[in-house]
Amino acid sequence: MENVVSDASVIAKWFIKEKYSDKANKLRDMHVNREINIVAPELLPFEVLNALKYSKLFSLEELKAAAASLSSYGILFYPLIGDLAEKTVEIGVERNVTIYDASYLALALKLKTVLYTADQKLTQTLGEKYRKHIVSISQL
Repeated sequence: MENVVSDASVIAKWFIKEKYSDKANKLRDMHVNREINIVAPELLPFEVLNALKYSKLFSLEELKAAAASLSSYGILFYPLIGDLAEKTVEIGVERNVTIYDASYLALALKLKTVLYTADQKLTQTLGEKYRKHIVSISQL
């Protein structure tokens, strides 16, 4: 089964209906149906929950439910240590992106897979080979 890296901009769309939510949900369904494995740096739940909180669309109880839901999906999380940490810092500095964003691409490079993002600016900043905008999910 293929591993794919997904960033928080995609996973947040599982909870907030907006542009490309249908593509994000397709990725989620493929993961749930064991067609792919979604993997991510350990920071993903923090970023997703932060996005949900600042959207002001969710009550405290709904945010707690979202946190529980995130942990139930079986996403494999990688800690930022060793060569993953080093590659993250390199990408962050060389491409002038946040360490958060760099960690997703570094993980995709480490696992020799793709990174799915809904962040259009990030797709323009990062190299073509290992990043895909969520719009391309239909190509899986």
